[in-house]
Amino acid sequence: MRRDIFQAIADPTRRAILSLLVLGAMTPNAIAEHFDSARQTISKHIQILTECEVLIQKRTGREIYYHFNPQKMKEIDIWLERFRKTWEDRFDQLDNLLKDL
Repeated sequence: MRRDIFQAIADPTRRAILSLLVLGAMTPNAIAEHFDSARQTISKHIQILTECEVLIQKRTGREIYYHFNPQKMKEIDIWLERFRKTWEDRFDQLDNLLKDL
């Protein structure tokens, strides 16, 4: 099954994992230490993030390090951009209405 970026960020645990990895690459064990969930559960979240290409895995010796891929987050920004203009227009209309009161 092909997953997308929106599936990646849909879960709060996956968002927390992304927040950790923005700071720097980590091994699966290092990531799992930050959560009360079972290691297997965290591995599944990492797998989904990797399938969505939000994480990139690199092997260094016997260790696998996961790195955050900021380029994939651009898909979210592009999608949100369509709504951003509408929101800004509505806020401008509200500002004008409040000024007239």
